[in-house]
Amino acid sequence: MSLWRIFGFCMLIAFIGNTYAADDEEAAEEEGGDPAVLERPIYVPVKPAFVVNYGGPGKLKYIKLEISLRAKDTISSNAIRHHMPLIRDYLVREFSKLRDVDVDTQQGKEAVRLAALDGVKTLLQEEDGDEVGVTGLYFNNFVIQR
Repeated sequence: MSLWRIFGFCMLIAFIGNTYAADDEEAAEEEGGDPAVLERPIYVPVKPAFVVNYGGPGKLKYIKLEISLRAKDTISSNAIRHHMPLIRDYLVREFSKLRDVDVDTQQGKEAVRLAALDGVKTLLQEEDGDEVGVTGLYFNNFVIQR
């Protein structure tokens, strides 16, 4: 491929990117907002993955969970990153309380997800006192060993 073709392709990509940015700014202005404030959700991975024993006394059982939190803007994502040790501690304690009934069905897993999301929102509300910008908690991986 010639150097001119590569240059032309790069220019085309730059033009398309600028077109989309202009569309976003126009949409923000139509909504009465500042174009700089128009932001897309940010996904913050909670690293490393959780490996937690659950189920109480008896045979040891483990859950491995990979989680991402969805923040509505950069301010919220920064708050999540700032409070990550507190969030991880809360989630480890909550996941340790699970029982087989909680993780056997899809409805149970969804209930665990929603409860964890509510808990994280409450935790951040107590810490920062502002409106919580966490809009979602998602399981990227959910593995059970019994």
